[in-house]
Amino acid sequence: MKSLEMYQKLARLIVRRGMNVQKGQPVVIKIDVSQHAFADLLIKEAYEAGAKTVEVDWKNPLLTTCRTLYEDEETLCDVPQWMYDHQKARQDDGCCSVSVLSTSPDCYKDADNAKMAKMNIAFSKKTKDLSSYFMNNIGQWCVVGIPSVEWAKSLFPELSEQEAFEKLEDAIFEVSRVDEESDPIDHWEKHDATLVNNAKKMTDYGFASLHFTSELGTDITVGLVENHIWAGGNGVTPKGVVFDPNIPTEEIFCMPDNTKINGIVYASKPLLFAGERIENFWLKFENGRVVDFDAKKGIDALTALLDTDEGSRSLGEVALVPYDSPVSHTGILFCNTLYDENAACHLALGACYPENIAGGAEMNEEELAANHGNDSAVHEDFMFGTRELSADGITKDGQVIPVFRHGNFVW
Repeated sequence: MKSLEMYQKLARLIVRRGMNVQKGQPVVIKIDVSQHAFADLLIKEAYEAGAKTVEVDWKNPLLTTCRTLYEDEETLCDVPQWMYDHQKARQDDGCCSVSVLSTSPDCYKDADNAKMAKMNIAFSKKTKDLSSYFMNNIGQWCVVGIPSVEWAKSLFPELSEQEAFEKLEDAIFEVSRVDEESDPIDHWEKHDATLVNNAKKMTDYGFASLHFTSELGTDITVGLVENHIWAGGNGVTPKGVVFDPNIPTEEIFCMPDNTKINGIVYASKPLLFAGERIENFWLKFENGRVVDFDAKKGIDALTALLDTDEGSRSLGEVALVPYDSPVSHTGILFCNTLYDENAACHLALGACYPENIAGGAEMNEEELAANHGNDSAVHEDFMFGTRELSADGITKDGQVIPVFRHGNFVW
């Protein structure tokens, strides 16, 4: 097992680089109740960094499961106004936030998944106008993971609890670029520079669309909005605060034109939605919308996701991730979007990121929609990248320029 000093290094990376907590800034930590020891490290580090206050939102999968089993649907989907008001007050005070992921993908196996999906959608709709705070990078935000025995055993059932935990722990620290010899913040500054360079190269091309094909049968053209901007690596707030939204991250991403997506895409990894795994699924798009779909497993969850609202049947993100990424090299299917999306190219159903279009941070919903940016209460990534994925950029005058071959950038 990793030493306390290694977990302190990870906590420092999260606070000082992930969130980049500023002096006098409120901090919100979202974490599972079983991870109170790591929460303590984050709390201490945040205050040492100058946090004004630190609040912890404890997550409890058993409570959520019981709510879906024992509360009626009306109660479950009635999001209290105080919950909205509290979240808004935090944002009005300029908070930053970290979400720490550690639960097993099977933690909701006993829940009523249909009711859970409705509960999650109700909350997303109630707080939709607040989502722009982090979607627009107004406040710093970070999503990270730490190992748990339950998560590890779900991935490596053939190993003992200790062996499984240590295998997952080693992988998480490796892809998070935290080791014993060096300062992880230095690693992240260098890594971010590579991602920023790739994003700039793609922005400079100014492609009208990207055409993807793979050995699974994917054959899809994703149009890109006018004046798009590829992003990757660190984020920057309007005040110029640099932060890392995802630890780990290997992606650069952009905004699709939600009227110009055509073809079929086959997922290469499972998607976890509302506690249910969706496996071996495909989506067919015409003029920007899903018109047909199927899944070998989790079809009801996929249907619920697609039926969330008008925008959940289109795309808000297209992301390029080399197949030969550190996450992919672990050979582990983490069954967690944060990790699996950084092992493969992916698309996201639902809301777009305004940072991916020039002037997007200043646009309202109507202006984003006029520029064909997608709007939704959800944003769900799914992976379609493979070892043999090819991607071509198509210019406005019809030139075809290779971007990916055999799952990796051509440069």
